[in-house]
Amino acid sequence: MTAFDIYLYVMILIALCVFIALYFVDAGYGFAISPKWGKSINNKLAWFFMEFPIFASMIIIWLISPRKYDIVRVIFLIIFEIHYLQRVFIFPFLIKGNGKMPLAIMFMGMSFNILNAAMQGYWIFFESPAEMYTPAWLTTPQFIIGTVVFFTGMYINIHSDYIIRHLRKSENDTKHYLPHGGMFHYVTSANYFGELMEWLGFAILTWSLAGFVFFIWTFANLVPRANALYKKYRSEFGAEMHDQHIKRVIPFIY
Repeated sequence: MTAFDIYLYVMILIALCVFIALYFVDAGYGFAISPKWGKSINNKLAWFFMEFPIFASMIIIWLISPRKYDIVRVIFLIIFEIHYLQRVFIFPFLIKGNGKMPLAIMFMGMSFNILNAAMQGYWIFFESPAEMYTPAWLTTPQFIIGTVVFFTGMYINIHSDYIIRHLRKSENDTKHYLPHGGMFHYVTSANYFGELMEWLGFAILTWSLAGFVFFIWTFANLVPRANALYKKYRSEFGAEMHDQHIKRVIPFIY
């Protein structure tokens, strides 16, 4: 077992602890923001600073890699960075209102993103066997299925965020609304479902433990949060949700 393998298994263990903890402790941002997390800053800036390190780190790892001209690995990078291009340079500046995020949450997010860049970037550009990702990989079932799952998830994520942004009628509207349309017909956290699909797709298309560890972390972070949001919606829109059999984050299951 290599040091990199140990690193991945430690990350899985930490993700399990995070998953359990988040069922007892609110994540501390968005609808669950609380003064107990300390000083907060503008939500838009916080999202930008939290997500930018992984976007930049992956590019740096690619540039210093001896495999930076391997076509399949470059395609992996492009797919990965398409997500973060949207999350860093588009999503934060579409956020409406003057919401805030605690600095503690922002820095924790930054830390994980740097660790995740180390996982994905090191596997793709350094640790993976040289003969694994030849051009023939692009015709494998793993790559084709994973890519379809990734971009389907990305569409669901972006479309769901669009629906959430347009729930309120104006900047002065403070009412709560149950989202409708798209995957919100099935779950209260359709945006999270889309993101889960993205990173499951990435794990499949790279067929790597590193990719799967990222999916585990995404699951550990978003599923408990989806549960908390579901409870919040159920307290306000219980009858409507019951009639539609809406689940939390995985359609028809949870």
